Amino acid sequence: MTDLPDRTPIDLFSIAGKSTVVTGGSRGIGKMIATGFVQHGARVYISSRKAADCDSTAAELAEFGECISIPADLSTPEGCRYLADQISDRETSLDILVNNAGATWGAPMDDFGEDAWEKVLSVNLKGVYHLTKALKPLLEAAGSAEAPASIINIGSIDGLRVPTLETYSYSASKAAVHMLTRHLAKVLAPAIRVNAIAPGPFYSKMMAYTLDNHGEAIARACPMKRLGQPDDMAGAAIFLGSRASSYITGAIIPVDGGIATLAE
Repeated sequence: MTDLPDRTPIDLFSIAGKSTVVTGGSRGIGKMIATGFVQHGARVYISSRKAADCDSTAAELAEFGECISIPADLSTPEGCRYLADQISDRETSLDILVNNAGATWGAPMDDFGEDAWEKVLSVNLKGVYHLTKALKPLLEAAGSAEAPASIINIGSIDGLRVPTLETYSYSASKAAVHMLTRHLAKVLAPAIRVNAIAPGPFYSKMMAYTLDNHGEAIARACPMKRLGQPDDMAGAAIFLGSRASSYITGAIIPVDGGIATLAE
């Protein structure tokens, strides 16, 4: 008699016990993701350039579970290597990496100089590559074809469409992150999945000026008629970090209320 397949229900969306790194995790979208991960039982390491902010957020989130601060400057290969070494001292494998650390710069083209390119590309693009490379051994140790590790890169809808603001290096960097996501997904499969979230308007320090001055108009233009909320971002990241998305890699998922694809 042929044995029936095991139909024991599993929690597809569980990330409990998973080891996780969230860069830029002290505020904004990174903090939204880190909060969701901690509250759902993951062991979360957050990193950001400003040690005081990183330590403060880790202490705040530790009220809900495990959250450890490891400040680092991820705009350089040395900073990425430092963070990877610190994680290696604490973990033998890494289940989820969220590459969220980012910078922006806005100025008219005539005033948009080399600094505006170097600062933004160093963090938004090169930092994603160098940290992924440095943490690749730990991710490979965690993953398999049946239960792959997960990398979640944070892009932007400004990498999917032409933005209204003159943020040339930011939009270019996020479009590049989307392509890098696909490239890494092909190279690192099947033990590691690589996907990207392309956020729309979420309230953060980076978006504060725009949303304080134009938030109501942006919400009206959004098909969902509102701005993004922390749970929207946490939910997308939990999905991409969990068993529920184990057959998804190389995808760029807009979390934007339909702005990039539906708004006129």
